[in-house]
Amino acid sequence: METDGFVRRRRMTAETTGNDPGVAGASAGAEVRWLGGRFWGVSESIVGSLTPRIGGETEIQTVDLIRSAQDAQSEDSEPDYEGLPQGASTSTHMLAGAVAGIMEHCLMFPIDCVKTRMQSLQPDPAARYRNVMDALRRIVATEGIWRPLRGLNATAIGAGPAHALYFASYEKLKKTLSDVIHPGANSHLANGTAGCVATLLHDAVMNPAEVVKQRMQMYNSPYRGVLDCVRAVWQKEGPTAFYRSYTTQLTMNVPFQALHFMTYEYLQELLNPHRQYNPSSHMLSGALAGAIAAAATTPLDVCKTLLNTQESLALGSLSSGKGAHRHISGLAHAFRTVYRLGGLRGFFKGVQARVIYQMPSTAISWSVYEFFKYGLTKHQHNKRRTQQMEAEM
Repeated sequence: METDGFVRRRRMTAETTGNDPGVAGASAGAEVRWLGGRFWGVSESIVGSLTPRIGGETEIQTVDLIRSAQDAQSEDSEPDYEGLPQGASTSTHMLAGAVAGIMEHCLMFPIDCVKTRMQSLQPDPAARYRNVMDALRRIVATEGIWRPLRGLNATAIGAGPAHALYFASYEKLKKTLSDVIHPGANSHLANGTAGCVATLLHDAVMNPAEVVKQRMQMYNSPYRGVLDCVRAVWQKEGPTAFYRSYTTQLTMNVPFQALHFMTYEYLQELLNPHRQYNPSSHMLSGALAGAIAAAATTPLDVCKTLLNTQESLALGSLSSGKGAHRHISGLAHAFRTVYRLGGLRGFFKGVQARVIYQMPSTAISWSVYEFFKYGLTKHQHNKRRTQQMEAEM
């Protein structure tokens, strides 16, 4: 999942809003109410417990009593939402990341199916679509209502562990490297390095699932199911087929994340100059940043799709006097093939579907990740506080 930009800004916002527990706590409670209707009562109690207590504090005259009151208040208060990334455990990041990744990919899967088909270089006449809505309507009408969801189980199986590893490794490396490079402050170098390593690990897990998913999404896919696809690819093309697009995937994701982060930070300066926790500005900035980065990296995504699907009609059109190409391998070969069959316009096939897919999926991933991270960390905090109270008694 292309999510680095959404995790990187948490450290930035933590430095500005973390000093105001009332504002951060109220915003956190608002987000809980917004994302989970089942937690109305819980979120209201959270807001109530986070409200600053000022009654009687003006009567304190000595420094010792002020410090004692402040210590007692900090022990009783809920954890600051903006400070959660520093206090959350690795298991919290992994579980929250896994849920976020699965929901992001599953909810947007029909659009992803359309994107894959619209990136086809030599589509079947029955699979030529004018736009995203035309594609969805025709797929459902001619192939059945469940056809846009074909390959969903492969994506869910891959997205869970891939995103769990991504978020956990990013958060861990970001904190470790920041403490070494720039102790006590944000480090762009640490964020960038952590994001690159996290992307490397994420794509290593997700790439086989991408291959299976995209082959099942193609028009007239010959595979009966996920296991049949895995078995056929393994027998005919070998295990390396599952990682044929790995370098292309990495080549695409590195500039994607760079563009995404720079655009996000620029928009945040315009929409949220005080860097307070603001769900609407975070979601709008993230969606626009994701759209720009997705559009700019579409040529690489087209090449990745070609490497994953090994489109049969495209392979047939590459036949020469010595026979047809058995398969397309490598980013350079994919670039030459796309240009030969589609020209410069071929590199932007499916750009509309890719942008439409990326904008809401980015918002979903961020919202779900932060929501579950908040809930899990709050549970851990309350459990530790209860244990401390029992030990004192």
